[in-house]
Amino acid sequence: MITSSQFLSVFLECLLVSSFTIGGILLLKKLFKKHLTAQAHYNLWFLLLLALPLPLIPLQFMPFADSLSFWNSKSSLQSQTAPSPEIPLRQNNWMEDITVSVERYDLTLLNNALFYIWISGVAILTVFTLIAKLKINKIKKHTNSLKNNGILSLFEHCKHKLGISGGIIVGESSLVKTPMTFGLFKTYVVLPLHFDQWLSEKDIEYIFLHELTHYKNKDIAVNYLMVILQILYWFNPLVWIAFRRMRLDREIACDAAVLSSLDEQAYMEYGNSIIHFAHKSSRAVTVDLANHLNGSKKQIKTRIEKIASFKSESKLLRWKSAAILIFAGIFIAFQAPFISVLAHEDSSYKFKDENIIYEDLGDYFEGYDGSFVLYDKEADRYHIHNKNQSTFRISPNSTYKIYSALLGLESGTITVENSSAKWNGLKYPIESWNADQDLTSAMKNSVTWYFQMLDQQVQPGTIQTFLDRIRYGNRDLSGGIDEYWLESSLKISPVEQVQLLKRFYANQFGFKEKNIQTVKDSIKLERKEGALLSGKTGTGTVNGKNINGWFIGYVESGQDTYFFATNIQNEANSNGSRAAEITLSILKQKDIY
Repeated sequence: MITSSQFLSVFLECLLVSSFTIGGILLLKKLFKKHLTAQAHYNLWFLLLLALPLPLIPLQFMPFADSLSFWNSKSSLQSQTAPSPEIPLRQNNWMEDITVSVERYDLTLLNNALFYIWISGVAILTVFTLIAKLKINKIKKHTNSLKNNGILSLFEHCKHKLGISGGIIVGESSLVKTPMTFGLFKTYVVLPLHFDQWLSEKDIEYIFLHELTHYKNKDIAVNYLMVILQILYWFNPLVWIAFRRMRLDREIACDAAVLSSLDEQAYMEYGNSIIHFAHKSSRAVTVDLANHLNGSKKQIKTRIEKIASFKSESKLLRWKSAAILIFAGIFIAFQAPFISVLAHEDSSYKFKDENIIYEDLGDYFEGYDGSFVLYDKEADRYHIHNKNQSTFRISPNSTYKIYSALLGLESGTITVENSSAKWNGLKYPIESWNADQDLTSAMKNSVTWYFQMLDQQVQPGTIQTFLDRIRYGNRDLSGGIDEYWLESSLKISPVEQVQLLKRFYANQFGFKEKNIQTVKDSIKLERKEGALLSGKTGTGTVNGKNINGWFIGYVESGQDTYFFATNIQNEANSNGSRAAEITLSILKQKDIY
């Protein structure tokens, strides 16, 4: 289900997939114009009907997503480093998470505005569609069965000619001006009242063949699908243009199918039958739910030109059409979901593991959108609260300092022996920041300027290489060297936080063991009843509001090691301290810590 907070990304994804697919189809139609049959020109549009729903389908329901999820890996711990008891623990006040606010463009208003504009458009078009449906129902009620046995016999003859055996109601109504076919479960072919008084028998036969070809090709069902998609994509004018072209191509394909069953001498008569209705009112409000013989004058002109130049399609042309359709299917149908998956990949992590227990811990998260992920190393099992939120990527904020410290050590910016940095002299609202720091004090007081300094001193590209190596979330540094991890471009899901902690803990990155151990020492928090708690809180504060709270870490109990990540979000009261309180309550309830 699409929510207002996610709408901007979904909107852009819909716009991208629909525009790309339409552009691809139009290009193929232009390049291979003379190598496609009329039916193939129409069939190409079915690729659009396949592509449009994709951005609206959650990634977990896409069967191909697994093969495109390059970053999803299942790993196991290979080694374990024993805690160093000589390192002093923080014990007191470690849950007092401190941070500074960052200024960001607030997209909430834009998200909400776009969402409600889209919903309003959907609602308006739905009302128009319901009105069209009511009008069709009214036509049904005012349709009189045909009494002329000769016309009825002609209708049955046309059905037999097309191999149609199903029951179809044929009649006439004063409410229609051109022949039309409608009805998803009970199909009606309705002609204008007293049509037999001004149409020749041949005209009537051609009309029957045309309308019955629509029935045979299931065009009524396709109409309903197009209407649903057009309602959802009402904001993209390319979709309106594409569907108008698709409907015209369908009529041309239908004309071609009828002409192929006639003698060449009858082509002109068939064209004249179409022209009989050219002066009638064109698009009624029912048009999108029904197939009807005429269209706009421009469309009628195009159809007449096609009819005038119609030639029987050769076997070679049909083979070329089939080959082009297969090529288009591979190119477009596979490109569109790839775009869709890429868009999802940035915002959500595809997580698949056989050993997962999903739990309802909602009582601990009252007032918050949040999730809790726990990995039990001994049992090789995950416990997860809030499946969807656990894979949704969020800014890491100060939890990223664990890896920023590791990068500083690995790059040589700081060393195990000397990690001190001189205060830059800027006056910060947090008093403990206004002093020289080393890694231990910077991690303890969550001194943001210290870790920003580490980033600024490494070579360009080093951070990206580091994030790629440890497979950190979406690895997006576009937010800038100082703020990419502070409610900016870099994002990571709770599940990924736990997976990354596992790899960090076992040093599966292949970094220097003493550097790993130094970072581990810097995040040790407290010991209780023989169990050691290590971790890092994080708070996302935007424009003065605490909107995002993290607590990630692990518990070493001697017999087992548990890795966890808790994230909470709301509009103004989410922070690392509250995330830590929730985490400790859950760990206590599970008798872990």
